[in-house]
Amino acid sequence: MKMDWLTQRCQLPAAQGCSRPGCFTLLLVITLSLLMYPVLKSLGLQLHSAVTGSYISGTHSIAFINCPNEQVAKDIARAIMDKKLAACVNILPKASSMYFWKGEIEEATEILLLVKTRTSKISELSDYIRSVHPFEIPEFISLPIDQGNPLYLKWIEEGVPDD
Repeated sequence: MKMDWLTQRCQLPAAQGCSRPGCFTLLLVITLSLLMYPVLKSLGLQLHSAVTGSYISGTHSIAFINCPNEQVAKDIARAIMDKKLAACVNILPKASSMYFWKGEIEEATEILLLVKTRTSKISELSDYIRSVHPFEIPEFISLPIDQGNPLYLKWIEEGVPDD
């Protein structure tokens, strides 16, 4: 008896699909919810961070860039700072590198730059490095910062404008 009532209430002819306006609205709400979830999650995290002062993992990044010598490293580091693409660039001297290049094992002494910046600036920083670096294929690797000293992370944020 109960199944008869259900069958009468929810008859869906195969050719017509869903004829009730509520079905379309429900499908629309579900679809929009799924599509908007990443945006809503991000906004929620940002709001939580603003209210509590907590750090959002991945807001800042560290980029690693190898340079052929100290002068090139200093020139690139200075240009990065002048362009406000980073809050800090550490120049680490004399890293011994071994790598494949054109089918051969090569050895070199390189200077490593550690660049602290906003994650939103990584693409711009990468483009700039490729435009000025003397290597045919410059090393540019970035990693998001998961956690750190909140005051230091705030200092990075203040030193690198978010356009």
